[in-house]
Amino acid sequence: MAKRIGRKRAQLPDCYYEGYLEKTWGKDLTPQKFWACLCGNSLFFFNEKRDIDYVDKLVLTELISVADDGTPVSNTHSTRFVVHMKSGSYRFTASNSEARELWKGFIHSVAELSVPSSLILLPGQIHMLECTIQKEVERLASLTSTDVTDHAPSPTSSQSDMPACFYEVPRLEAELLLEREANRGNLLLRPGRIEKSFAITTRLDLGGSVFKHYRVYSSPAGFYIDVDTPVYADTLQELVNILVERTEGHLTPLIVEGQYDKNISFISSDNENGERTQQSLQTFALTPLTRRQDEKTRALEAEPDPVREEHPSFADKKVGREHAIRDSSAASLSLTGHKKAPCPAPRRSLPSQTPTNNPGNPRRPSNVEAQMKCKSTCSFFLLRCHY
Repeated sequence: MAKRIGRKRAQLPDCYYEGYLEKTWGKDLTPQKFWACLCGNSLFFFNEKRDIDYVDKLVLTELISVADDGTPVSNTHSTRFVVHMKSGSYRFTASNSEARELWKGFIHSVAELSVPSSLILLPGQIHMLECTIQKEVERLASLTSTDVTDHAPSPTSSQSDMPACFYEVPRLEAELLLEREANRGNLLLRPGRIEKSFAITTRLDLGGSVFKHYRVYSSPAGFYIDVDTPVYADTLQELVNILVERTEGHLTPLIVEGQYDKNISFISSDNENGERTQQSLQTFALTPLTRRQDEKTRALEAEPDPVREEHPSFADKKVGREHAIRDSSAASLSLTGHKKAPCPAPRRSLPSQTPTNNPGNPRRPSNVEAQMKCKSTCSFFLLRCHY
C-alpha cells in the first residue's frame, strides 16, 4: 500500500495508545500488519513504527460496538476483536489477550467517552482509561469552541463568511440541485452528517451524472478534506478555491441567485363583490431620493440673490454735504424775503501736490478732484448772481 502524503505524526492529536495490529476488512481475508496509533478519536495506521506518514485511517465517530471475535488463529497467543462501524466491520488481531482488552477499552472509551464495565482490567489500566476520557473531552471542547467562534455559522451571525456555493441541503438534495443546475456549476458545499463538519458534493459528466462526496473536517489550524491526500486550507472559501485551481477549472462552484420581481404588487378587494385580485403598483408612492434632490436644487436656484448695500465713497459724502448746505441757504432766503450778506460756499481744500522728480511733467489731477473743483466754482458764482 502506497504511503499517503498528509499530516506528519507530530501534527496528529495526542496518542492515547499504540501497538502492532493485523487488520482485515470486508471480503479481503488477507491480514495486513500495521503499527496502529489511537490519536484523538481516530486510528492511524503506519507501515512501520518509525514511519512519519500514515497509510490509512479509521474514524471512530460512527462506532456501533467493539467485541471479541473468538476465532483462533495460528498463533495461540494472539486474539481477535471486531470493530463494528456503520460503514462495515473491521477485524483486528492483537498480540495477546491483554493487548486485546486494552485496545477494546481505549477504542470504547474514546468513542463513547465512558469506561466499559464488561472488560477485565486492572485498577491501573482503568485509571489510564479515565485519564484518556478526560483528555478527549478537553480536546473535543477546544475543537467545538474553535468551530463556533471561527468557522461554524450561527443564527446570530451572517453567512458572509461562508462560500457562495454553500447550501443547507442534505446529500440527496445536493445531487438533485447539481443535476438541475448543471449549466451553472458542478461543486457545492453543504453541512456534514457529523456535527460541526461539512461535505463537498461534485457532479461529473461521464455519459451520465457521477456524484462524489467528500468530508470536510475543521481543526484549530483551519479545514481539510479527508481523502488519501488531504487538502488543507485556512478557510472554507480558500478550500473551494484550491479545488478549482488544482482541477484547472473543471470543478466550478455552483452559485444560484434568487429571482427578484421588477414590479411591486399587492392584493386589493372589490368593494362591490369582494373579489380579491392582484394589482401592480405602476408608480411608487414615495418620492425617490434623486427627485427630491432635484426639486431642492431648483428651489435654491429660484431664490433671488441678496442685494448688497453699496457704501458711498468719501468723495460722494463731501459732494452730498455741499448740496445740503446750498439747499438750506436757498430755503432761508425764500422764507425771510430780505437780502443777507453773501455767504460764500465752503471750499474744499485740495490736497497738496507732492513734488515729483520730473518738473516738466506735473501730476495730473484725478477725475474726482476735478469734479469737486468745478462744483465749488459753480456754487460760488450762483450765489453771487442771486444776490
